[in-house]
Amino acid sequence: MAAWAWPRRRRLRGTHEKDEQRLFEIEAGILVLGLCRWQPDKTERPTIVLWHGIEGSANAIYMLSMAQKAYRAGFNVVRMNIRNCGDTEHLTPTLYHGGMSSDLGVVIDELVRRDKLDRILIVGFSLGGNMVLKLAGEYGEGPPRALLACAAISPSVDLGASAQLINTKRNWLYHQSFVIKLKRKIQYKHRLYPEKYELTSLGHIKTIRDFDEAYTSRANGFENADDYYYRASAIRVVDKIRVPTLIIHAQDDPFIPFSPLKQESFRKNPYLIVLAPEVGGHVAFISSGTNGEDRFWAENRVLEFCQLAVDNLSTTS
Repeated sequence: MAAWAWPRRRRLRGTHEKDEQRLFEIEAGILVLGLCRWQPDKTERPTIVLWHGIEGSANAIYMLSMAQKAYRAGFNVVRMNIRNCGDTEHLTPTLYHGGMSSDLGVVIDELVRRDKLDRILIVGFSLGGNMVLKLAGEYGEGPPRALLACAAISPSVDLGASAQLINTKRNWLYHQSFVIKLKRKIQYKHRLYPEKYELTSLGHIKTIRDFDEAYTSRANGFENADDYYYRASAIRVVDKIRVPTLIIHAQDDPFIPFSPLKQESFRKNPYLIVLAPEVGGHVAFISSGTNGEDRFWAENRVLEFCQLAVDNLSTTS
């Protein structure tokens, strides 16, 4: 809550008003919106692609802050809206889900093919972090040559465990906020595509799991919520990641459990660096001191990691 309420919101939003809007066609009739901030010599610069969390958008405060820091450090920055997020419900008749790593893959492919960008790094937050890690695992031994590194802050690598933890009593207010937003999204999608979205199930939805059972799983070809959580979770494929990858996850995260990251697949993969501070919350990580930088510790470590990945390429080339 402190990270969300920190007095930087107005200043950050004012710095990105002139970013270029860019539509990426995922497949026929399905578009996602990116907001791009290019360096004057963009093909000569590395590019960071940012992927937000559940019911967030490209204009989430953590996205704007990360983008500002990256741009100041010399990176091109592409802030992506996941399907239907950031007021883009009209761009696709489909719903997003936590395992849509293929959307991110299409964005990367287009940036390489159309924009001729040859150094790309991807950063995901929360649910977006799961998508980033899942995509890296799916690439396996054959990641794109342009993909230098990946990073995930507070990733929900086990969607079933995350849905269970957020439904605990202490998270009631936060959980209900998400449920309300998800219900409103279905109501809006029904107005846009009445033949695809029925409203009769909304009255029975009390939890995110209920929503995933009634809508997310059915709209995306899963058998049920359990099938969705299993197939869409990055935890199944992290052992196959062959791209330098940073994961930052607080052990006291109130919404996304840390325990899945204790598995061997995270500890034994030499391509993974897991930073696991005892405290930090969820996509928060407010430092008690500045040490020459601002207080948003995780954002600064991700930027540092990205810079190291670029520098390492320059050294080995």
